[in-house]
Order: sequence, then structure tokens, then C-alpha cells
Amino acid sequence: MESAYSIHLKISKVENGQYLAESDDIPGLVAQGRTIPETVEIAQDVAKKLIESYVEHDDPLPASLKPLSERAEIDITVGLNGKTFRFRLQKKCKKTEKVRF
Repeated sequence: MESAYSIHLKISKVENGQYLAESDDIPGLVAQGRTIPETVEIAQDVAKKLIESYVEHDDPLPASLKPLSERAEIDITVGLNGKTFRFRLQKKCKKTEKVRF
């Protein structure tokens, strides 16, 4: 059975114009990409590999890692004409549904 977790990402723009994602929920999670969506996708892959490593080595998962409940909330950033807007997306999930943002 596959598990899903909610992970808070901090994304910042770095000097070279790319984006850097980090998370306090999973130590060692760092991802960099050309766009915010690319950075989030890379961060998801890194998080999955880190969690798989914890499980494979029988290490406890970080206490800050939260199992995904029936509802997921995520802030998204949308840029229009050089301005940035933030929105909150809510998704009601079925227990067996795999959620990927």
C-alpha cells in the first residue's frame, strides 16, 4: 500500500534566476529548477527518494512529516505580466487516491 505525505516547501529565487526549494519537514531536501513548477516536481522526486531511503534502512521518518489526510491544501503562485499572485488550492481526496501537485 502506498502512503502519501504533506510536505511544506520554501521556494526562493536565487542569483542565477533559478529557484531553490528546501523543506524543514525532510532534512536534506534541496531542489533547484528553472521554473517554480519544475522546482516543485524535482522536490517531489527528491522527497520520494529520501522517504524510500528512510524506509529501506528501517530509519524512523522525521516527526515533522505529516501523512496526507482526506484533504490537501497547497498555495500556488501564478505570475501575470511581471506580477505574482498567490492562491490556495484545496482538494478533497479519497483515502486510496494518490495526490500529486
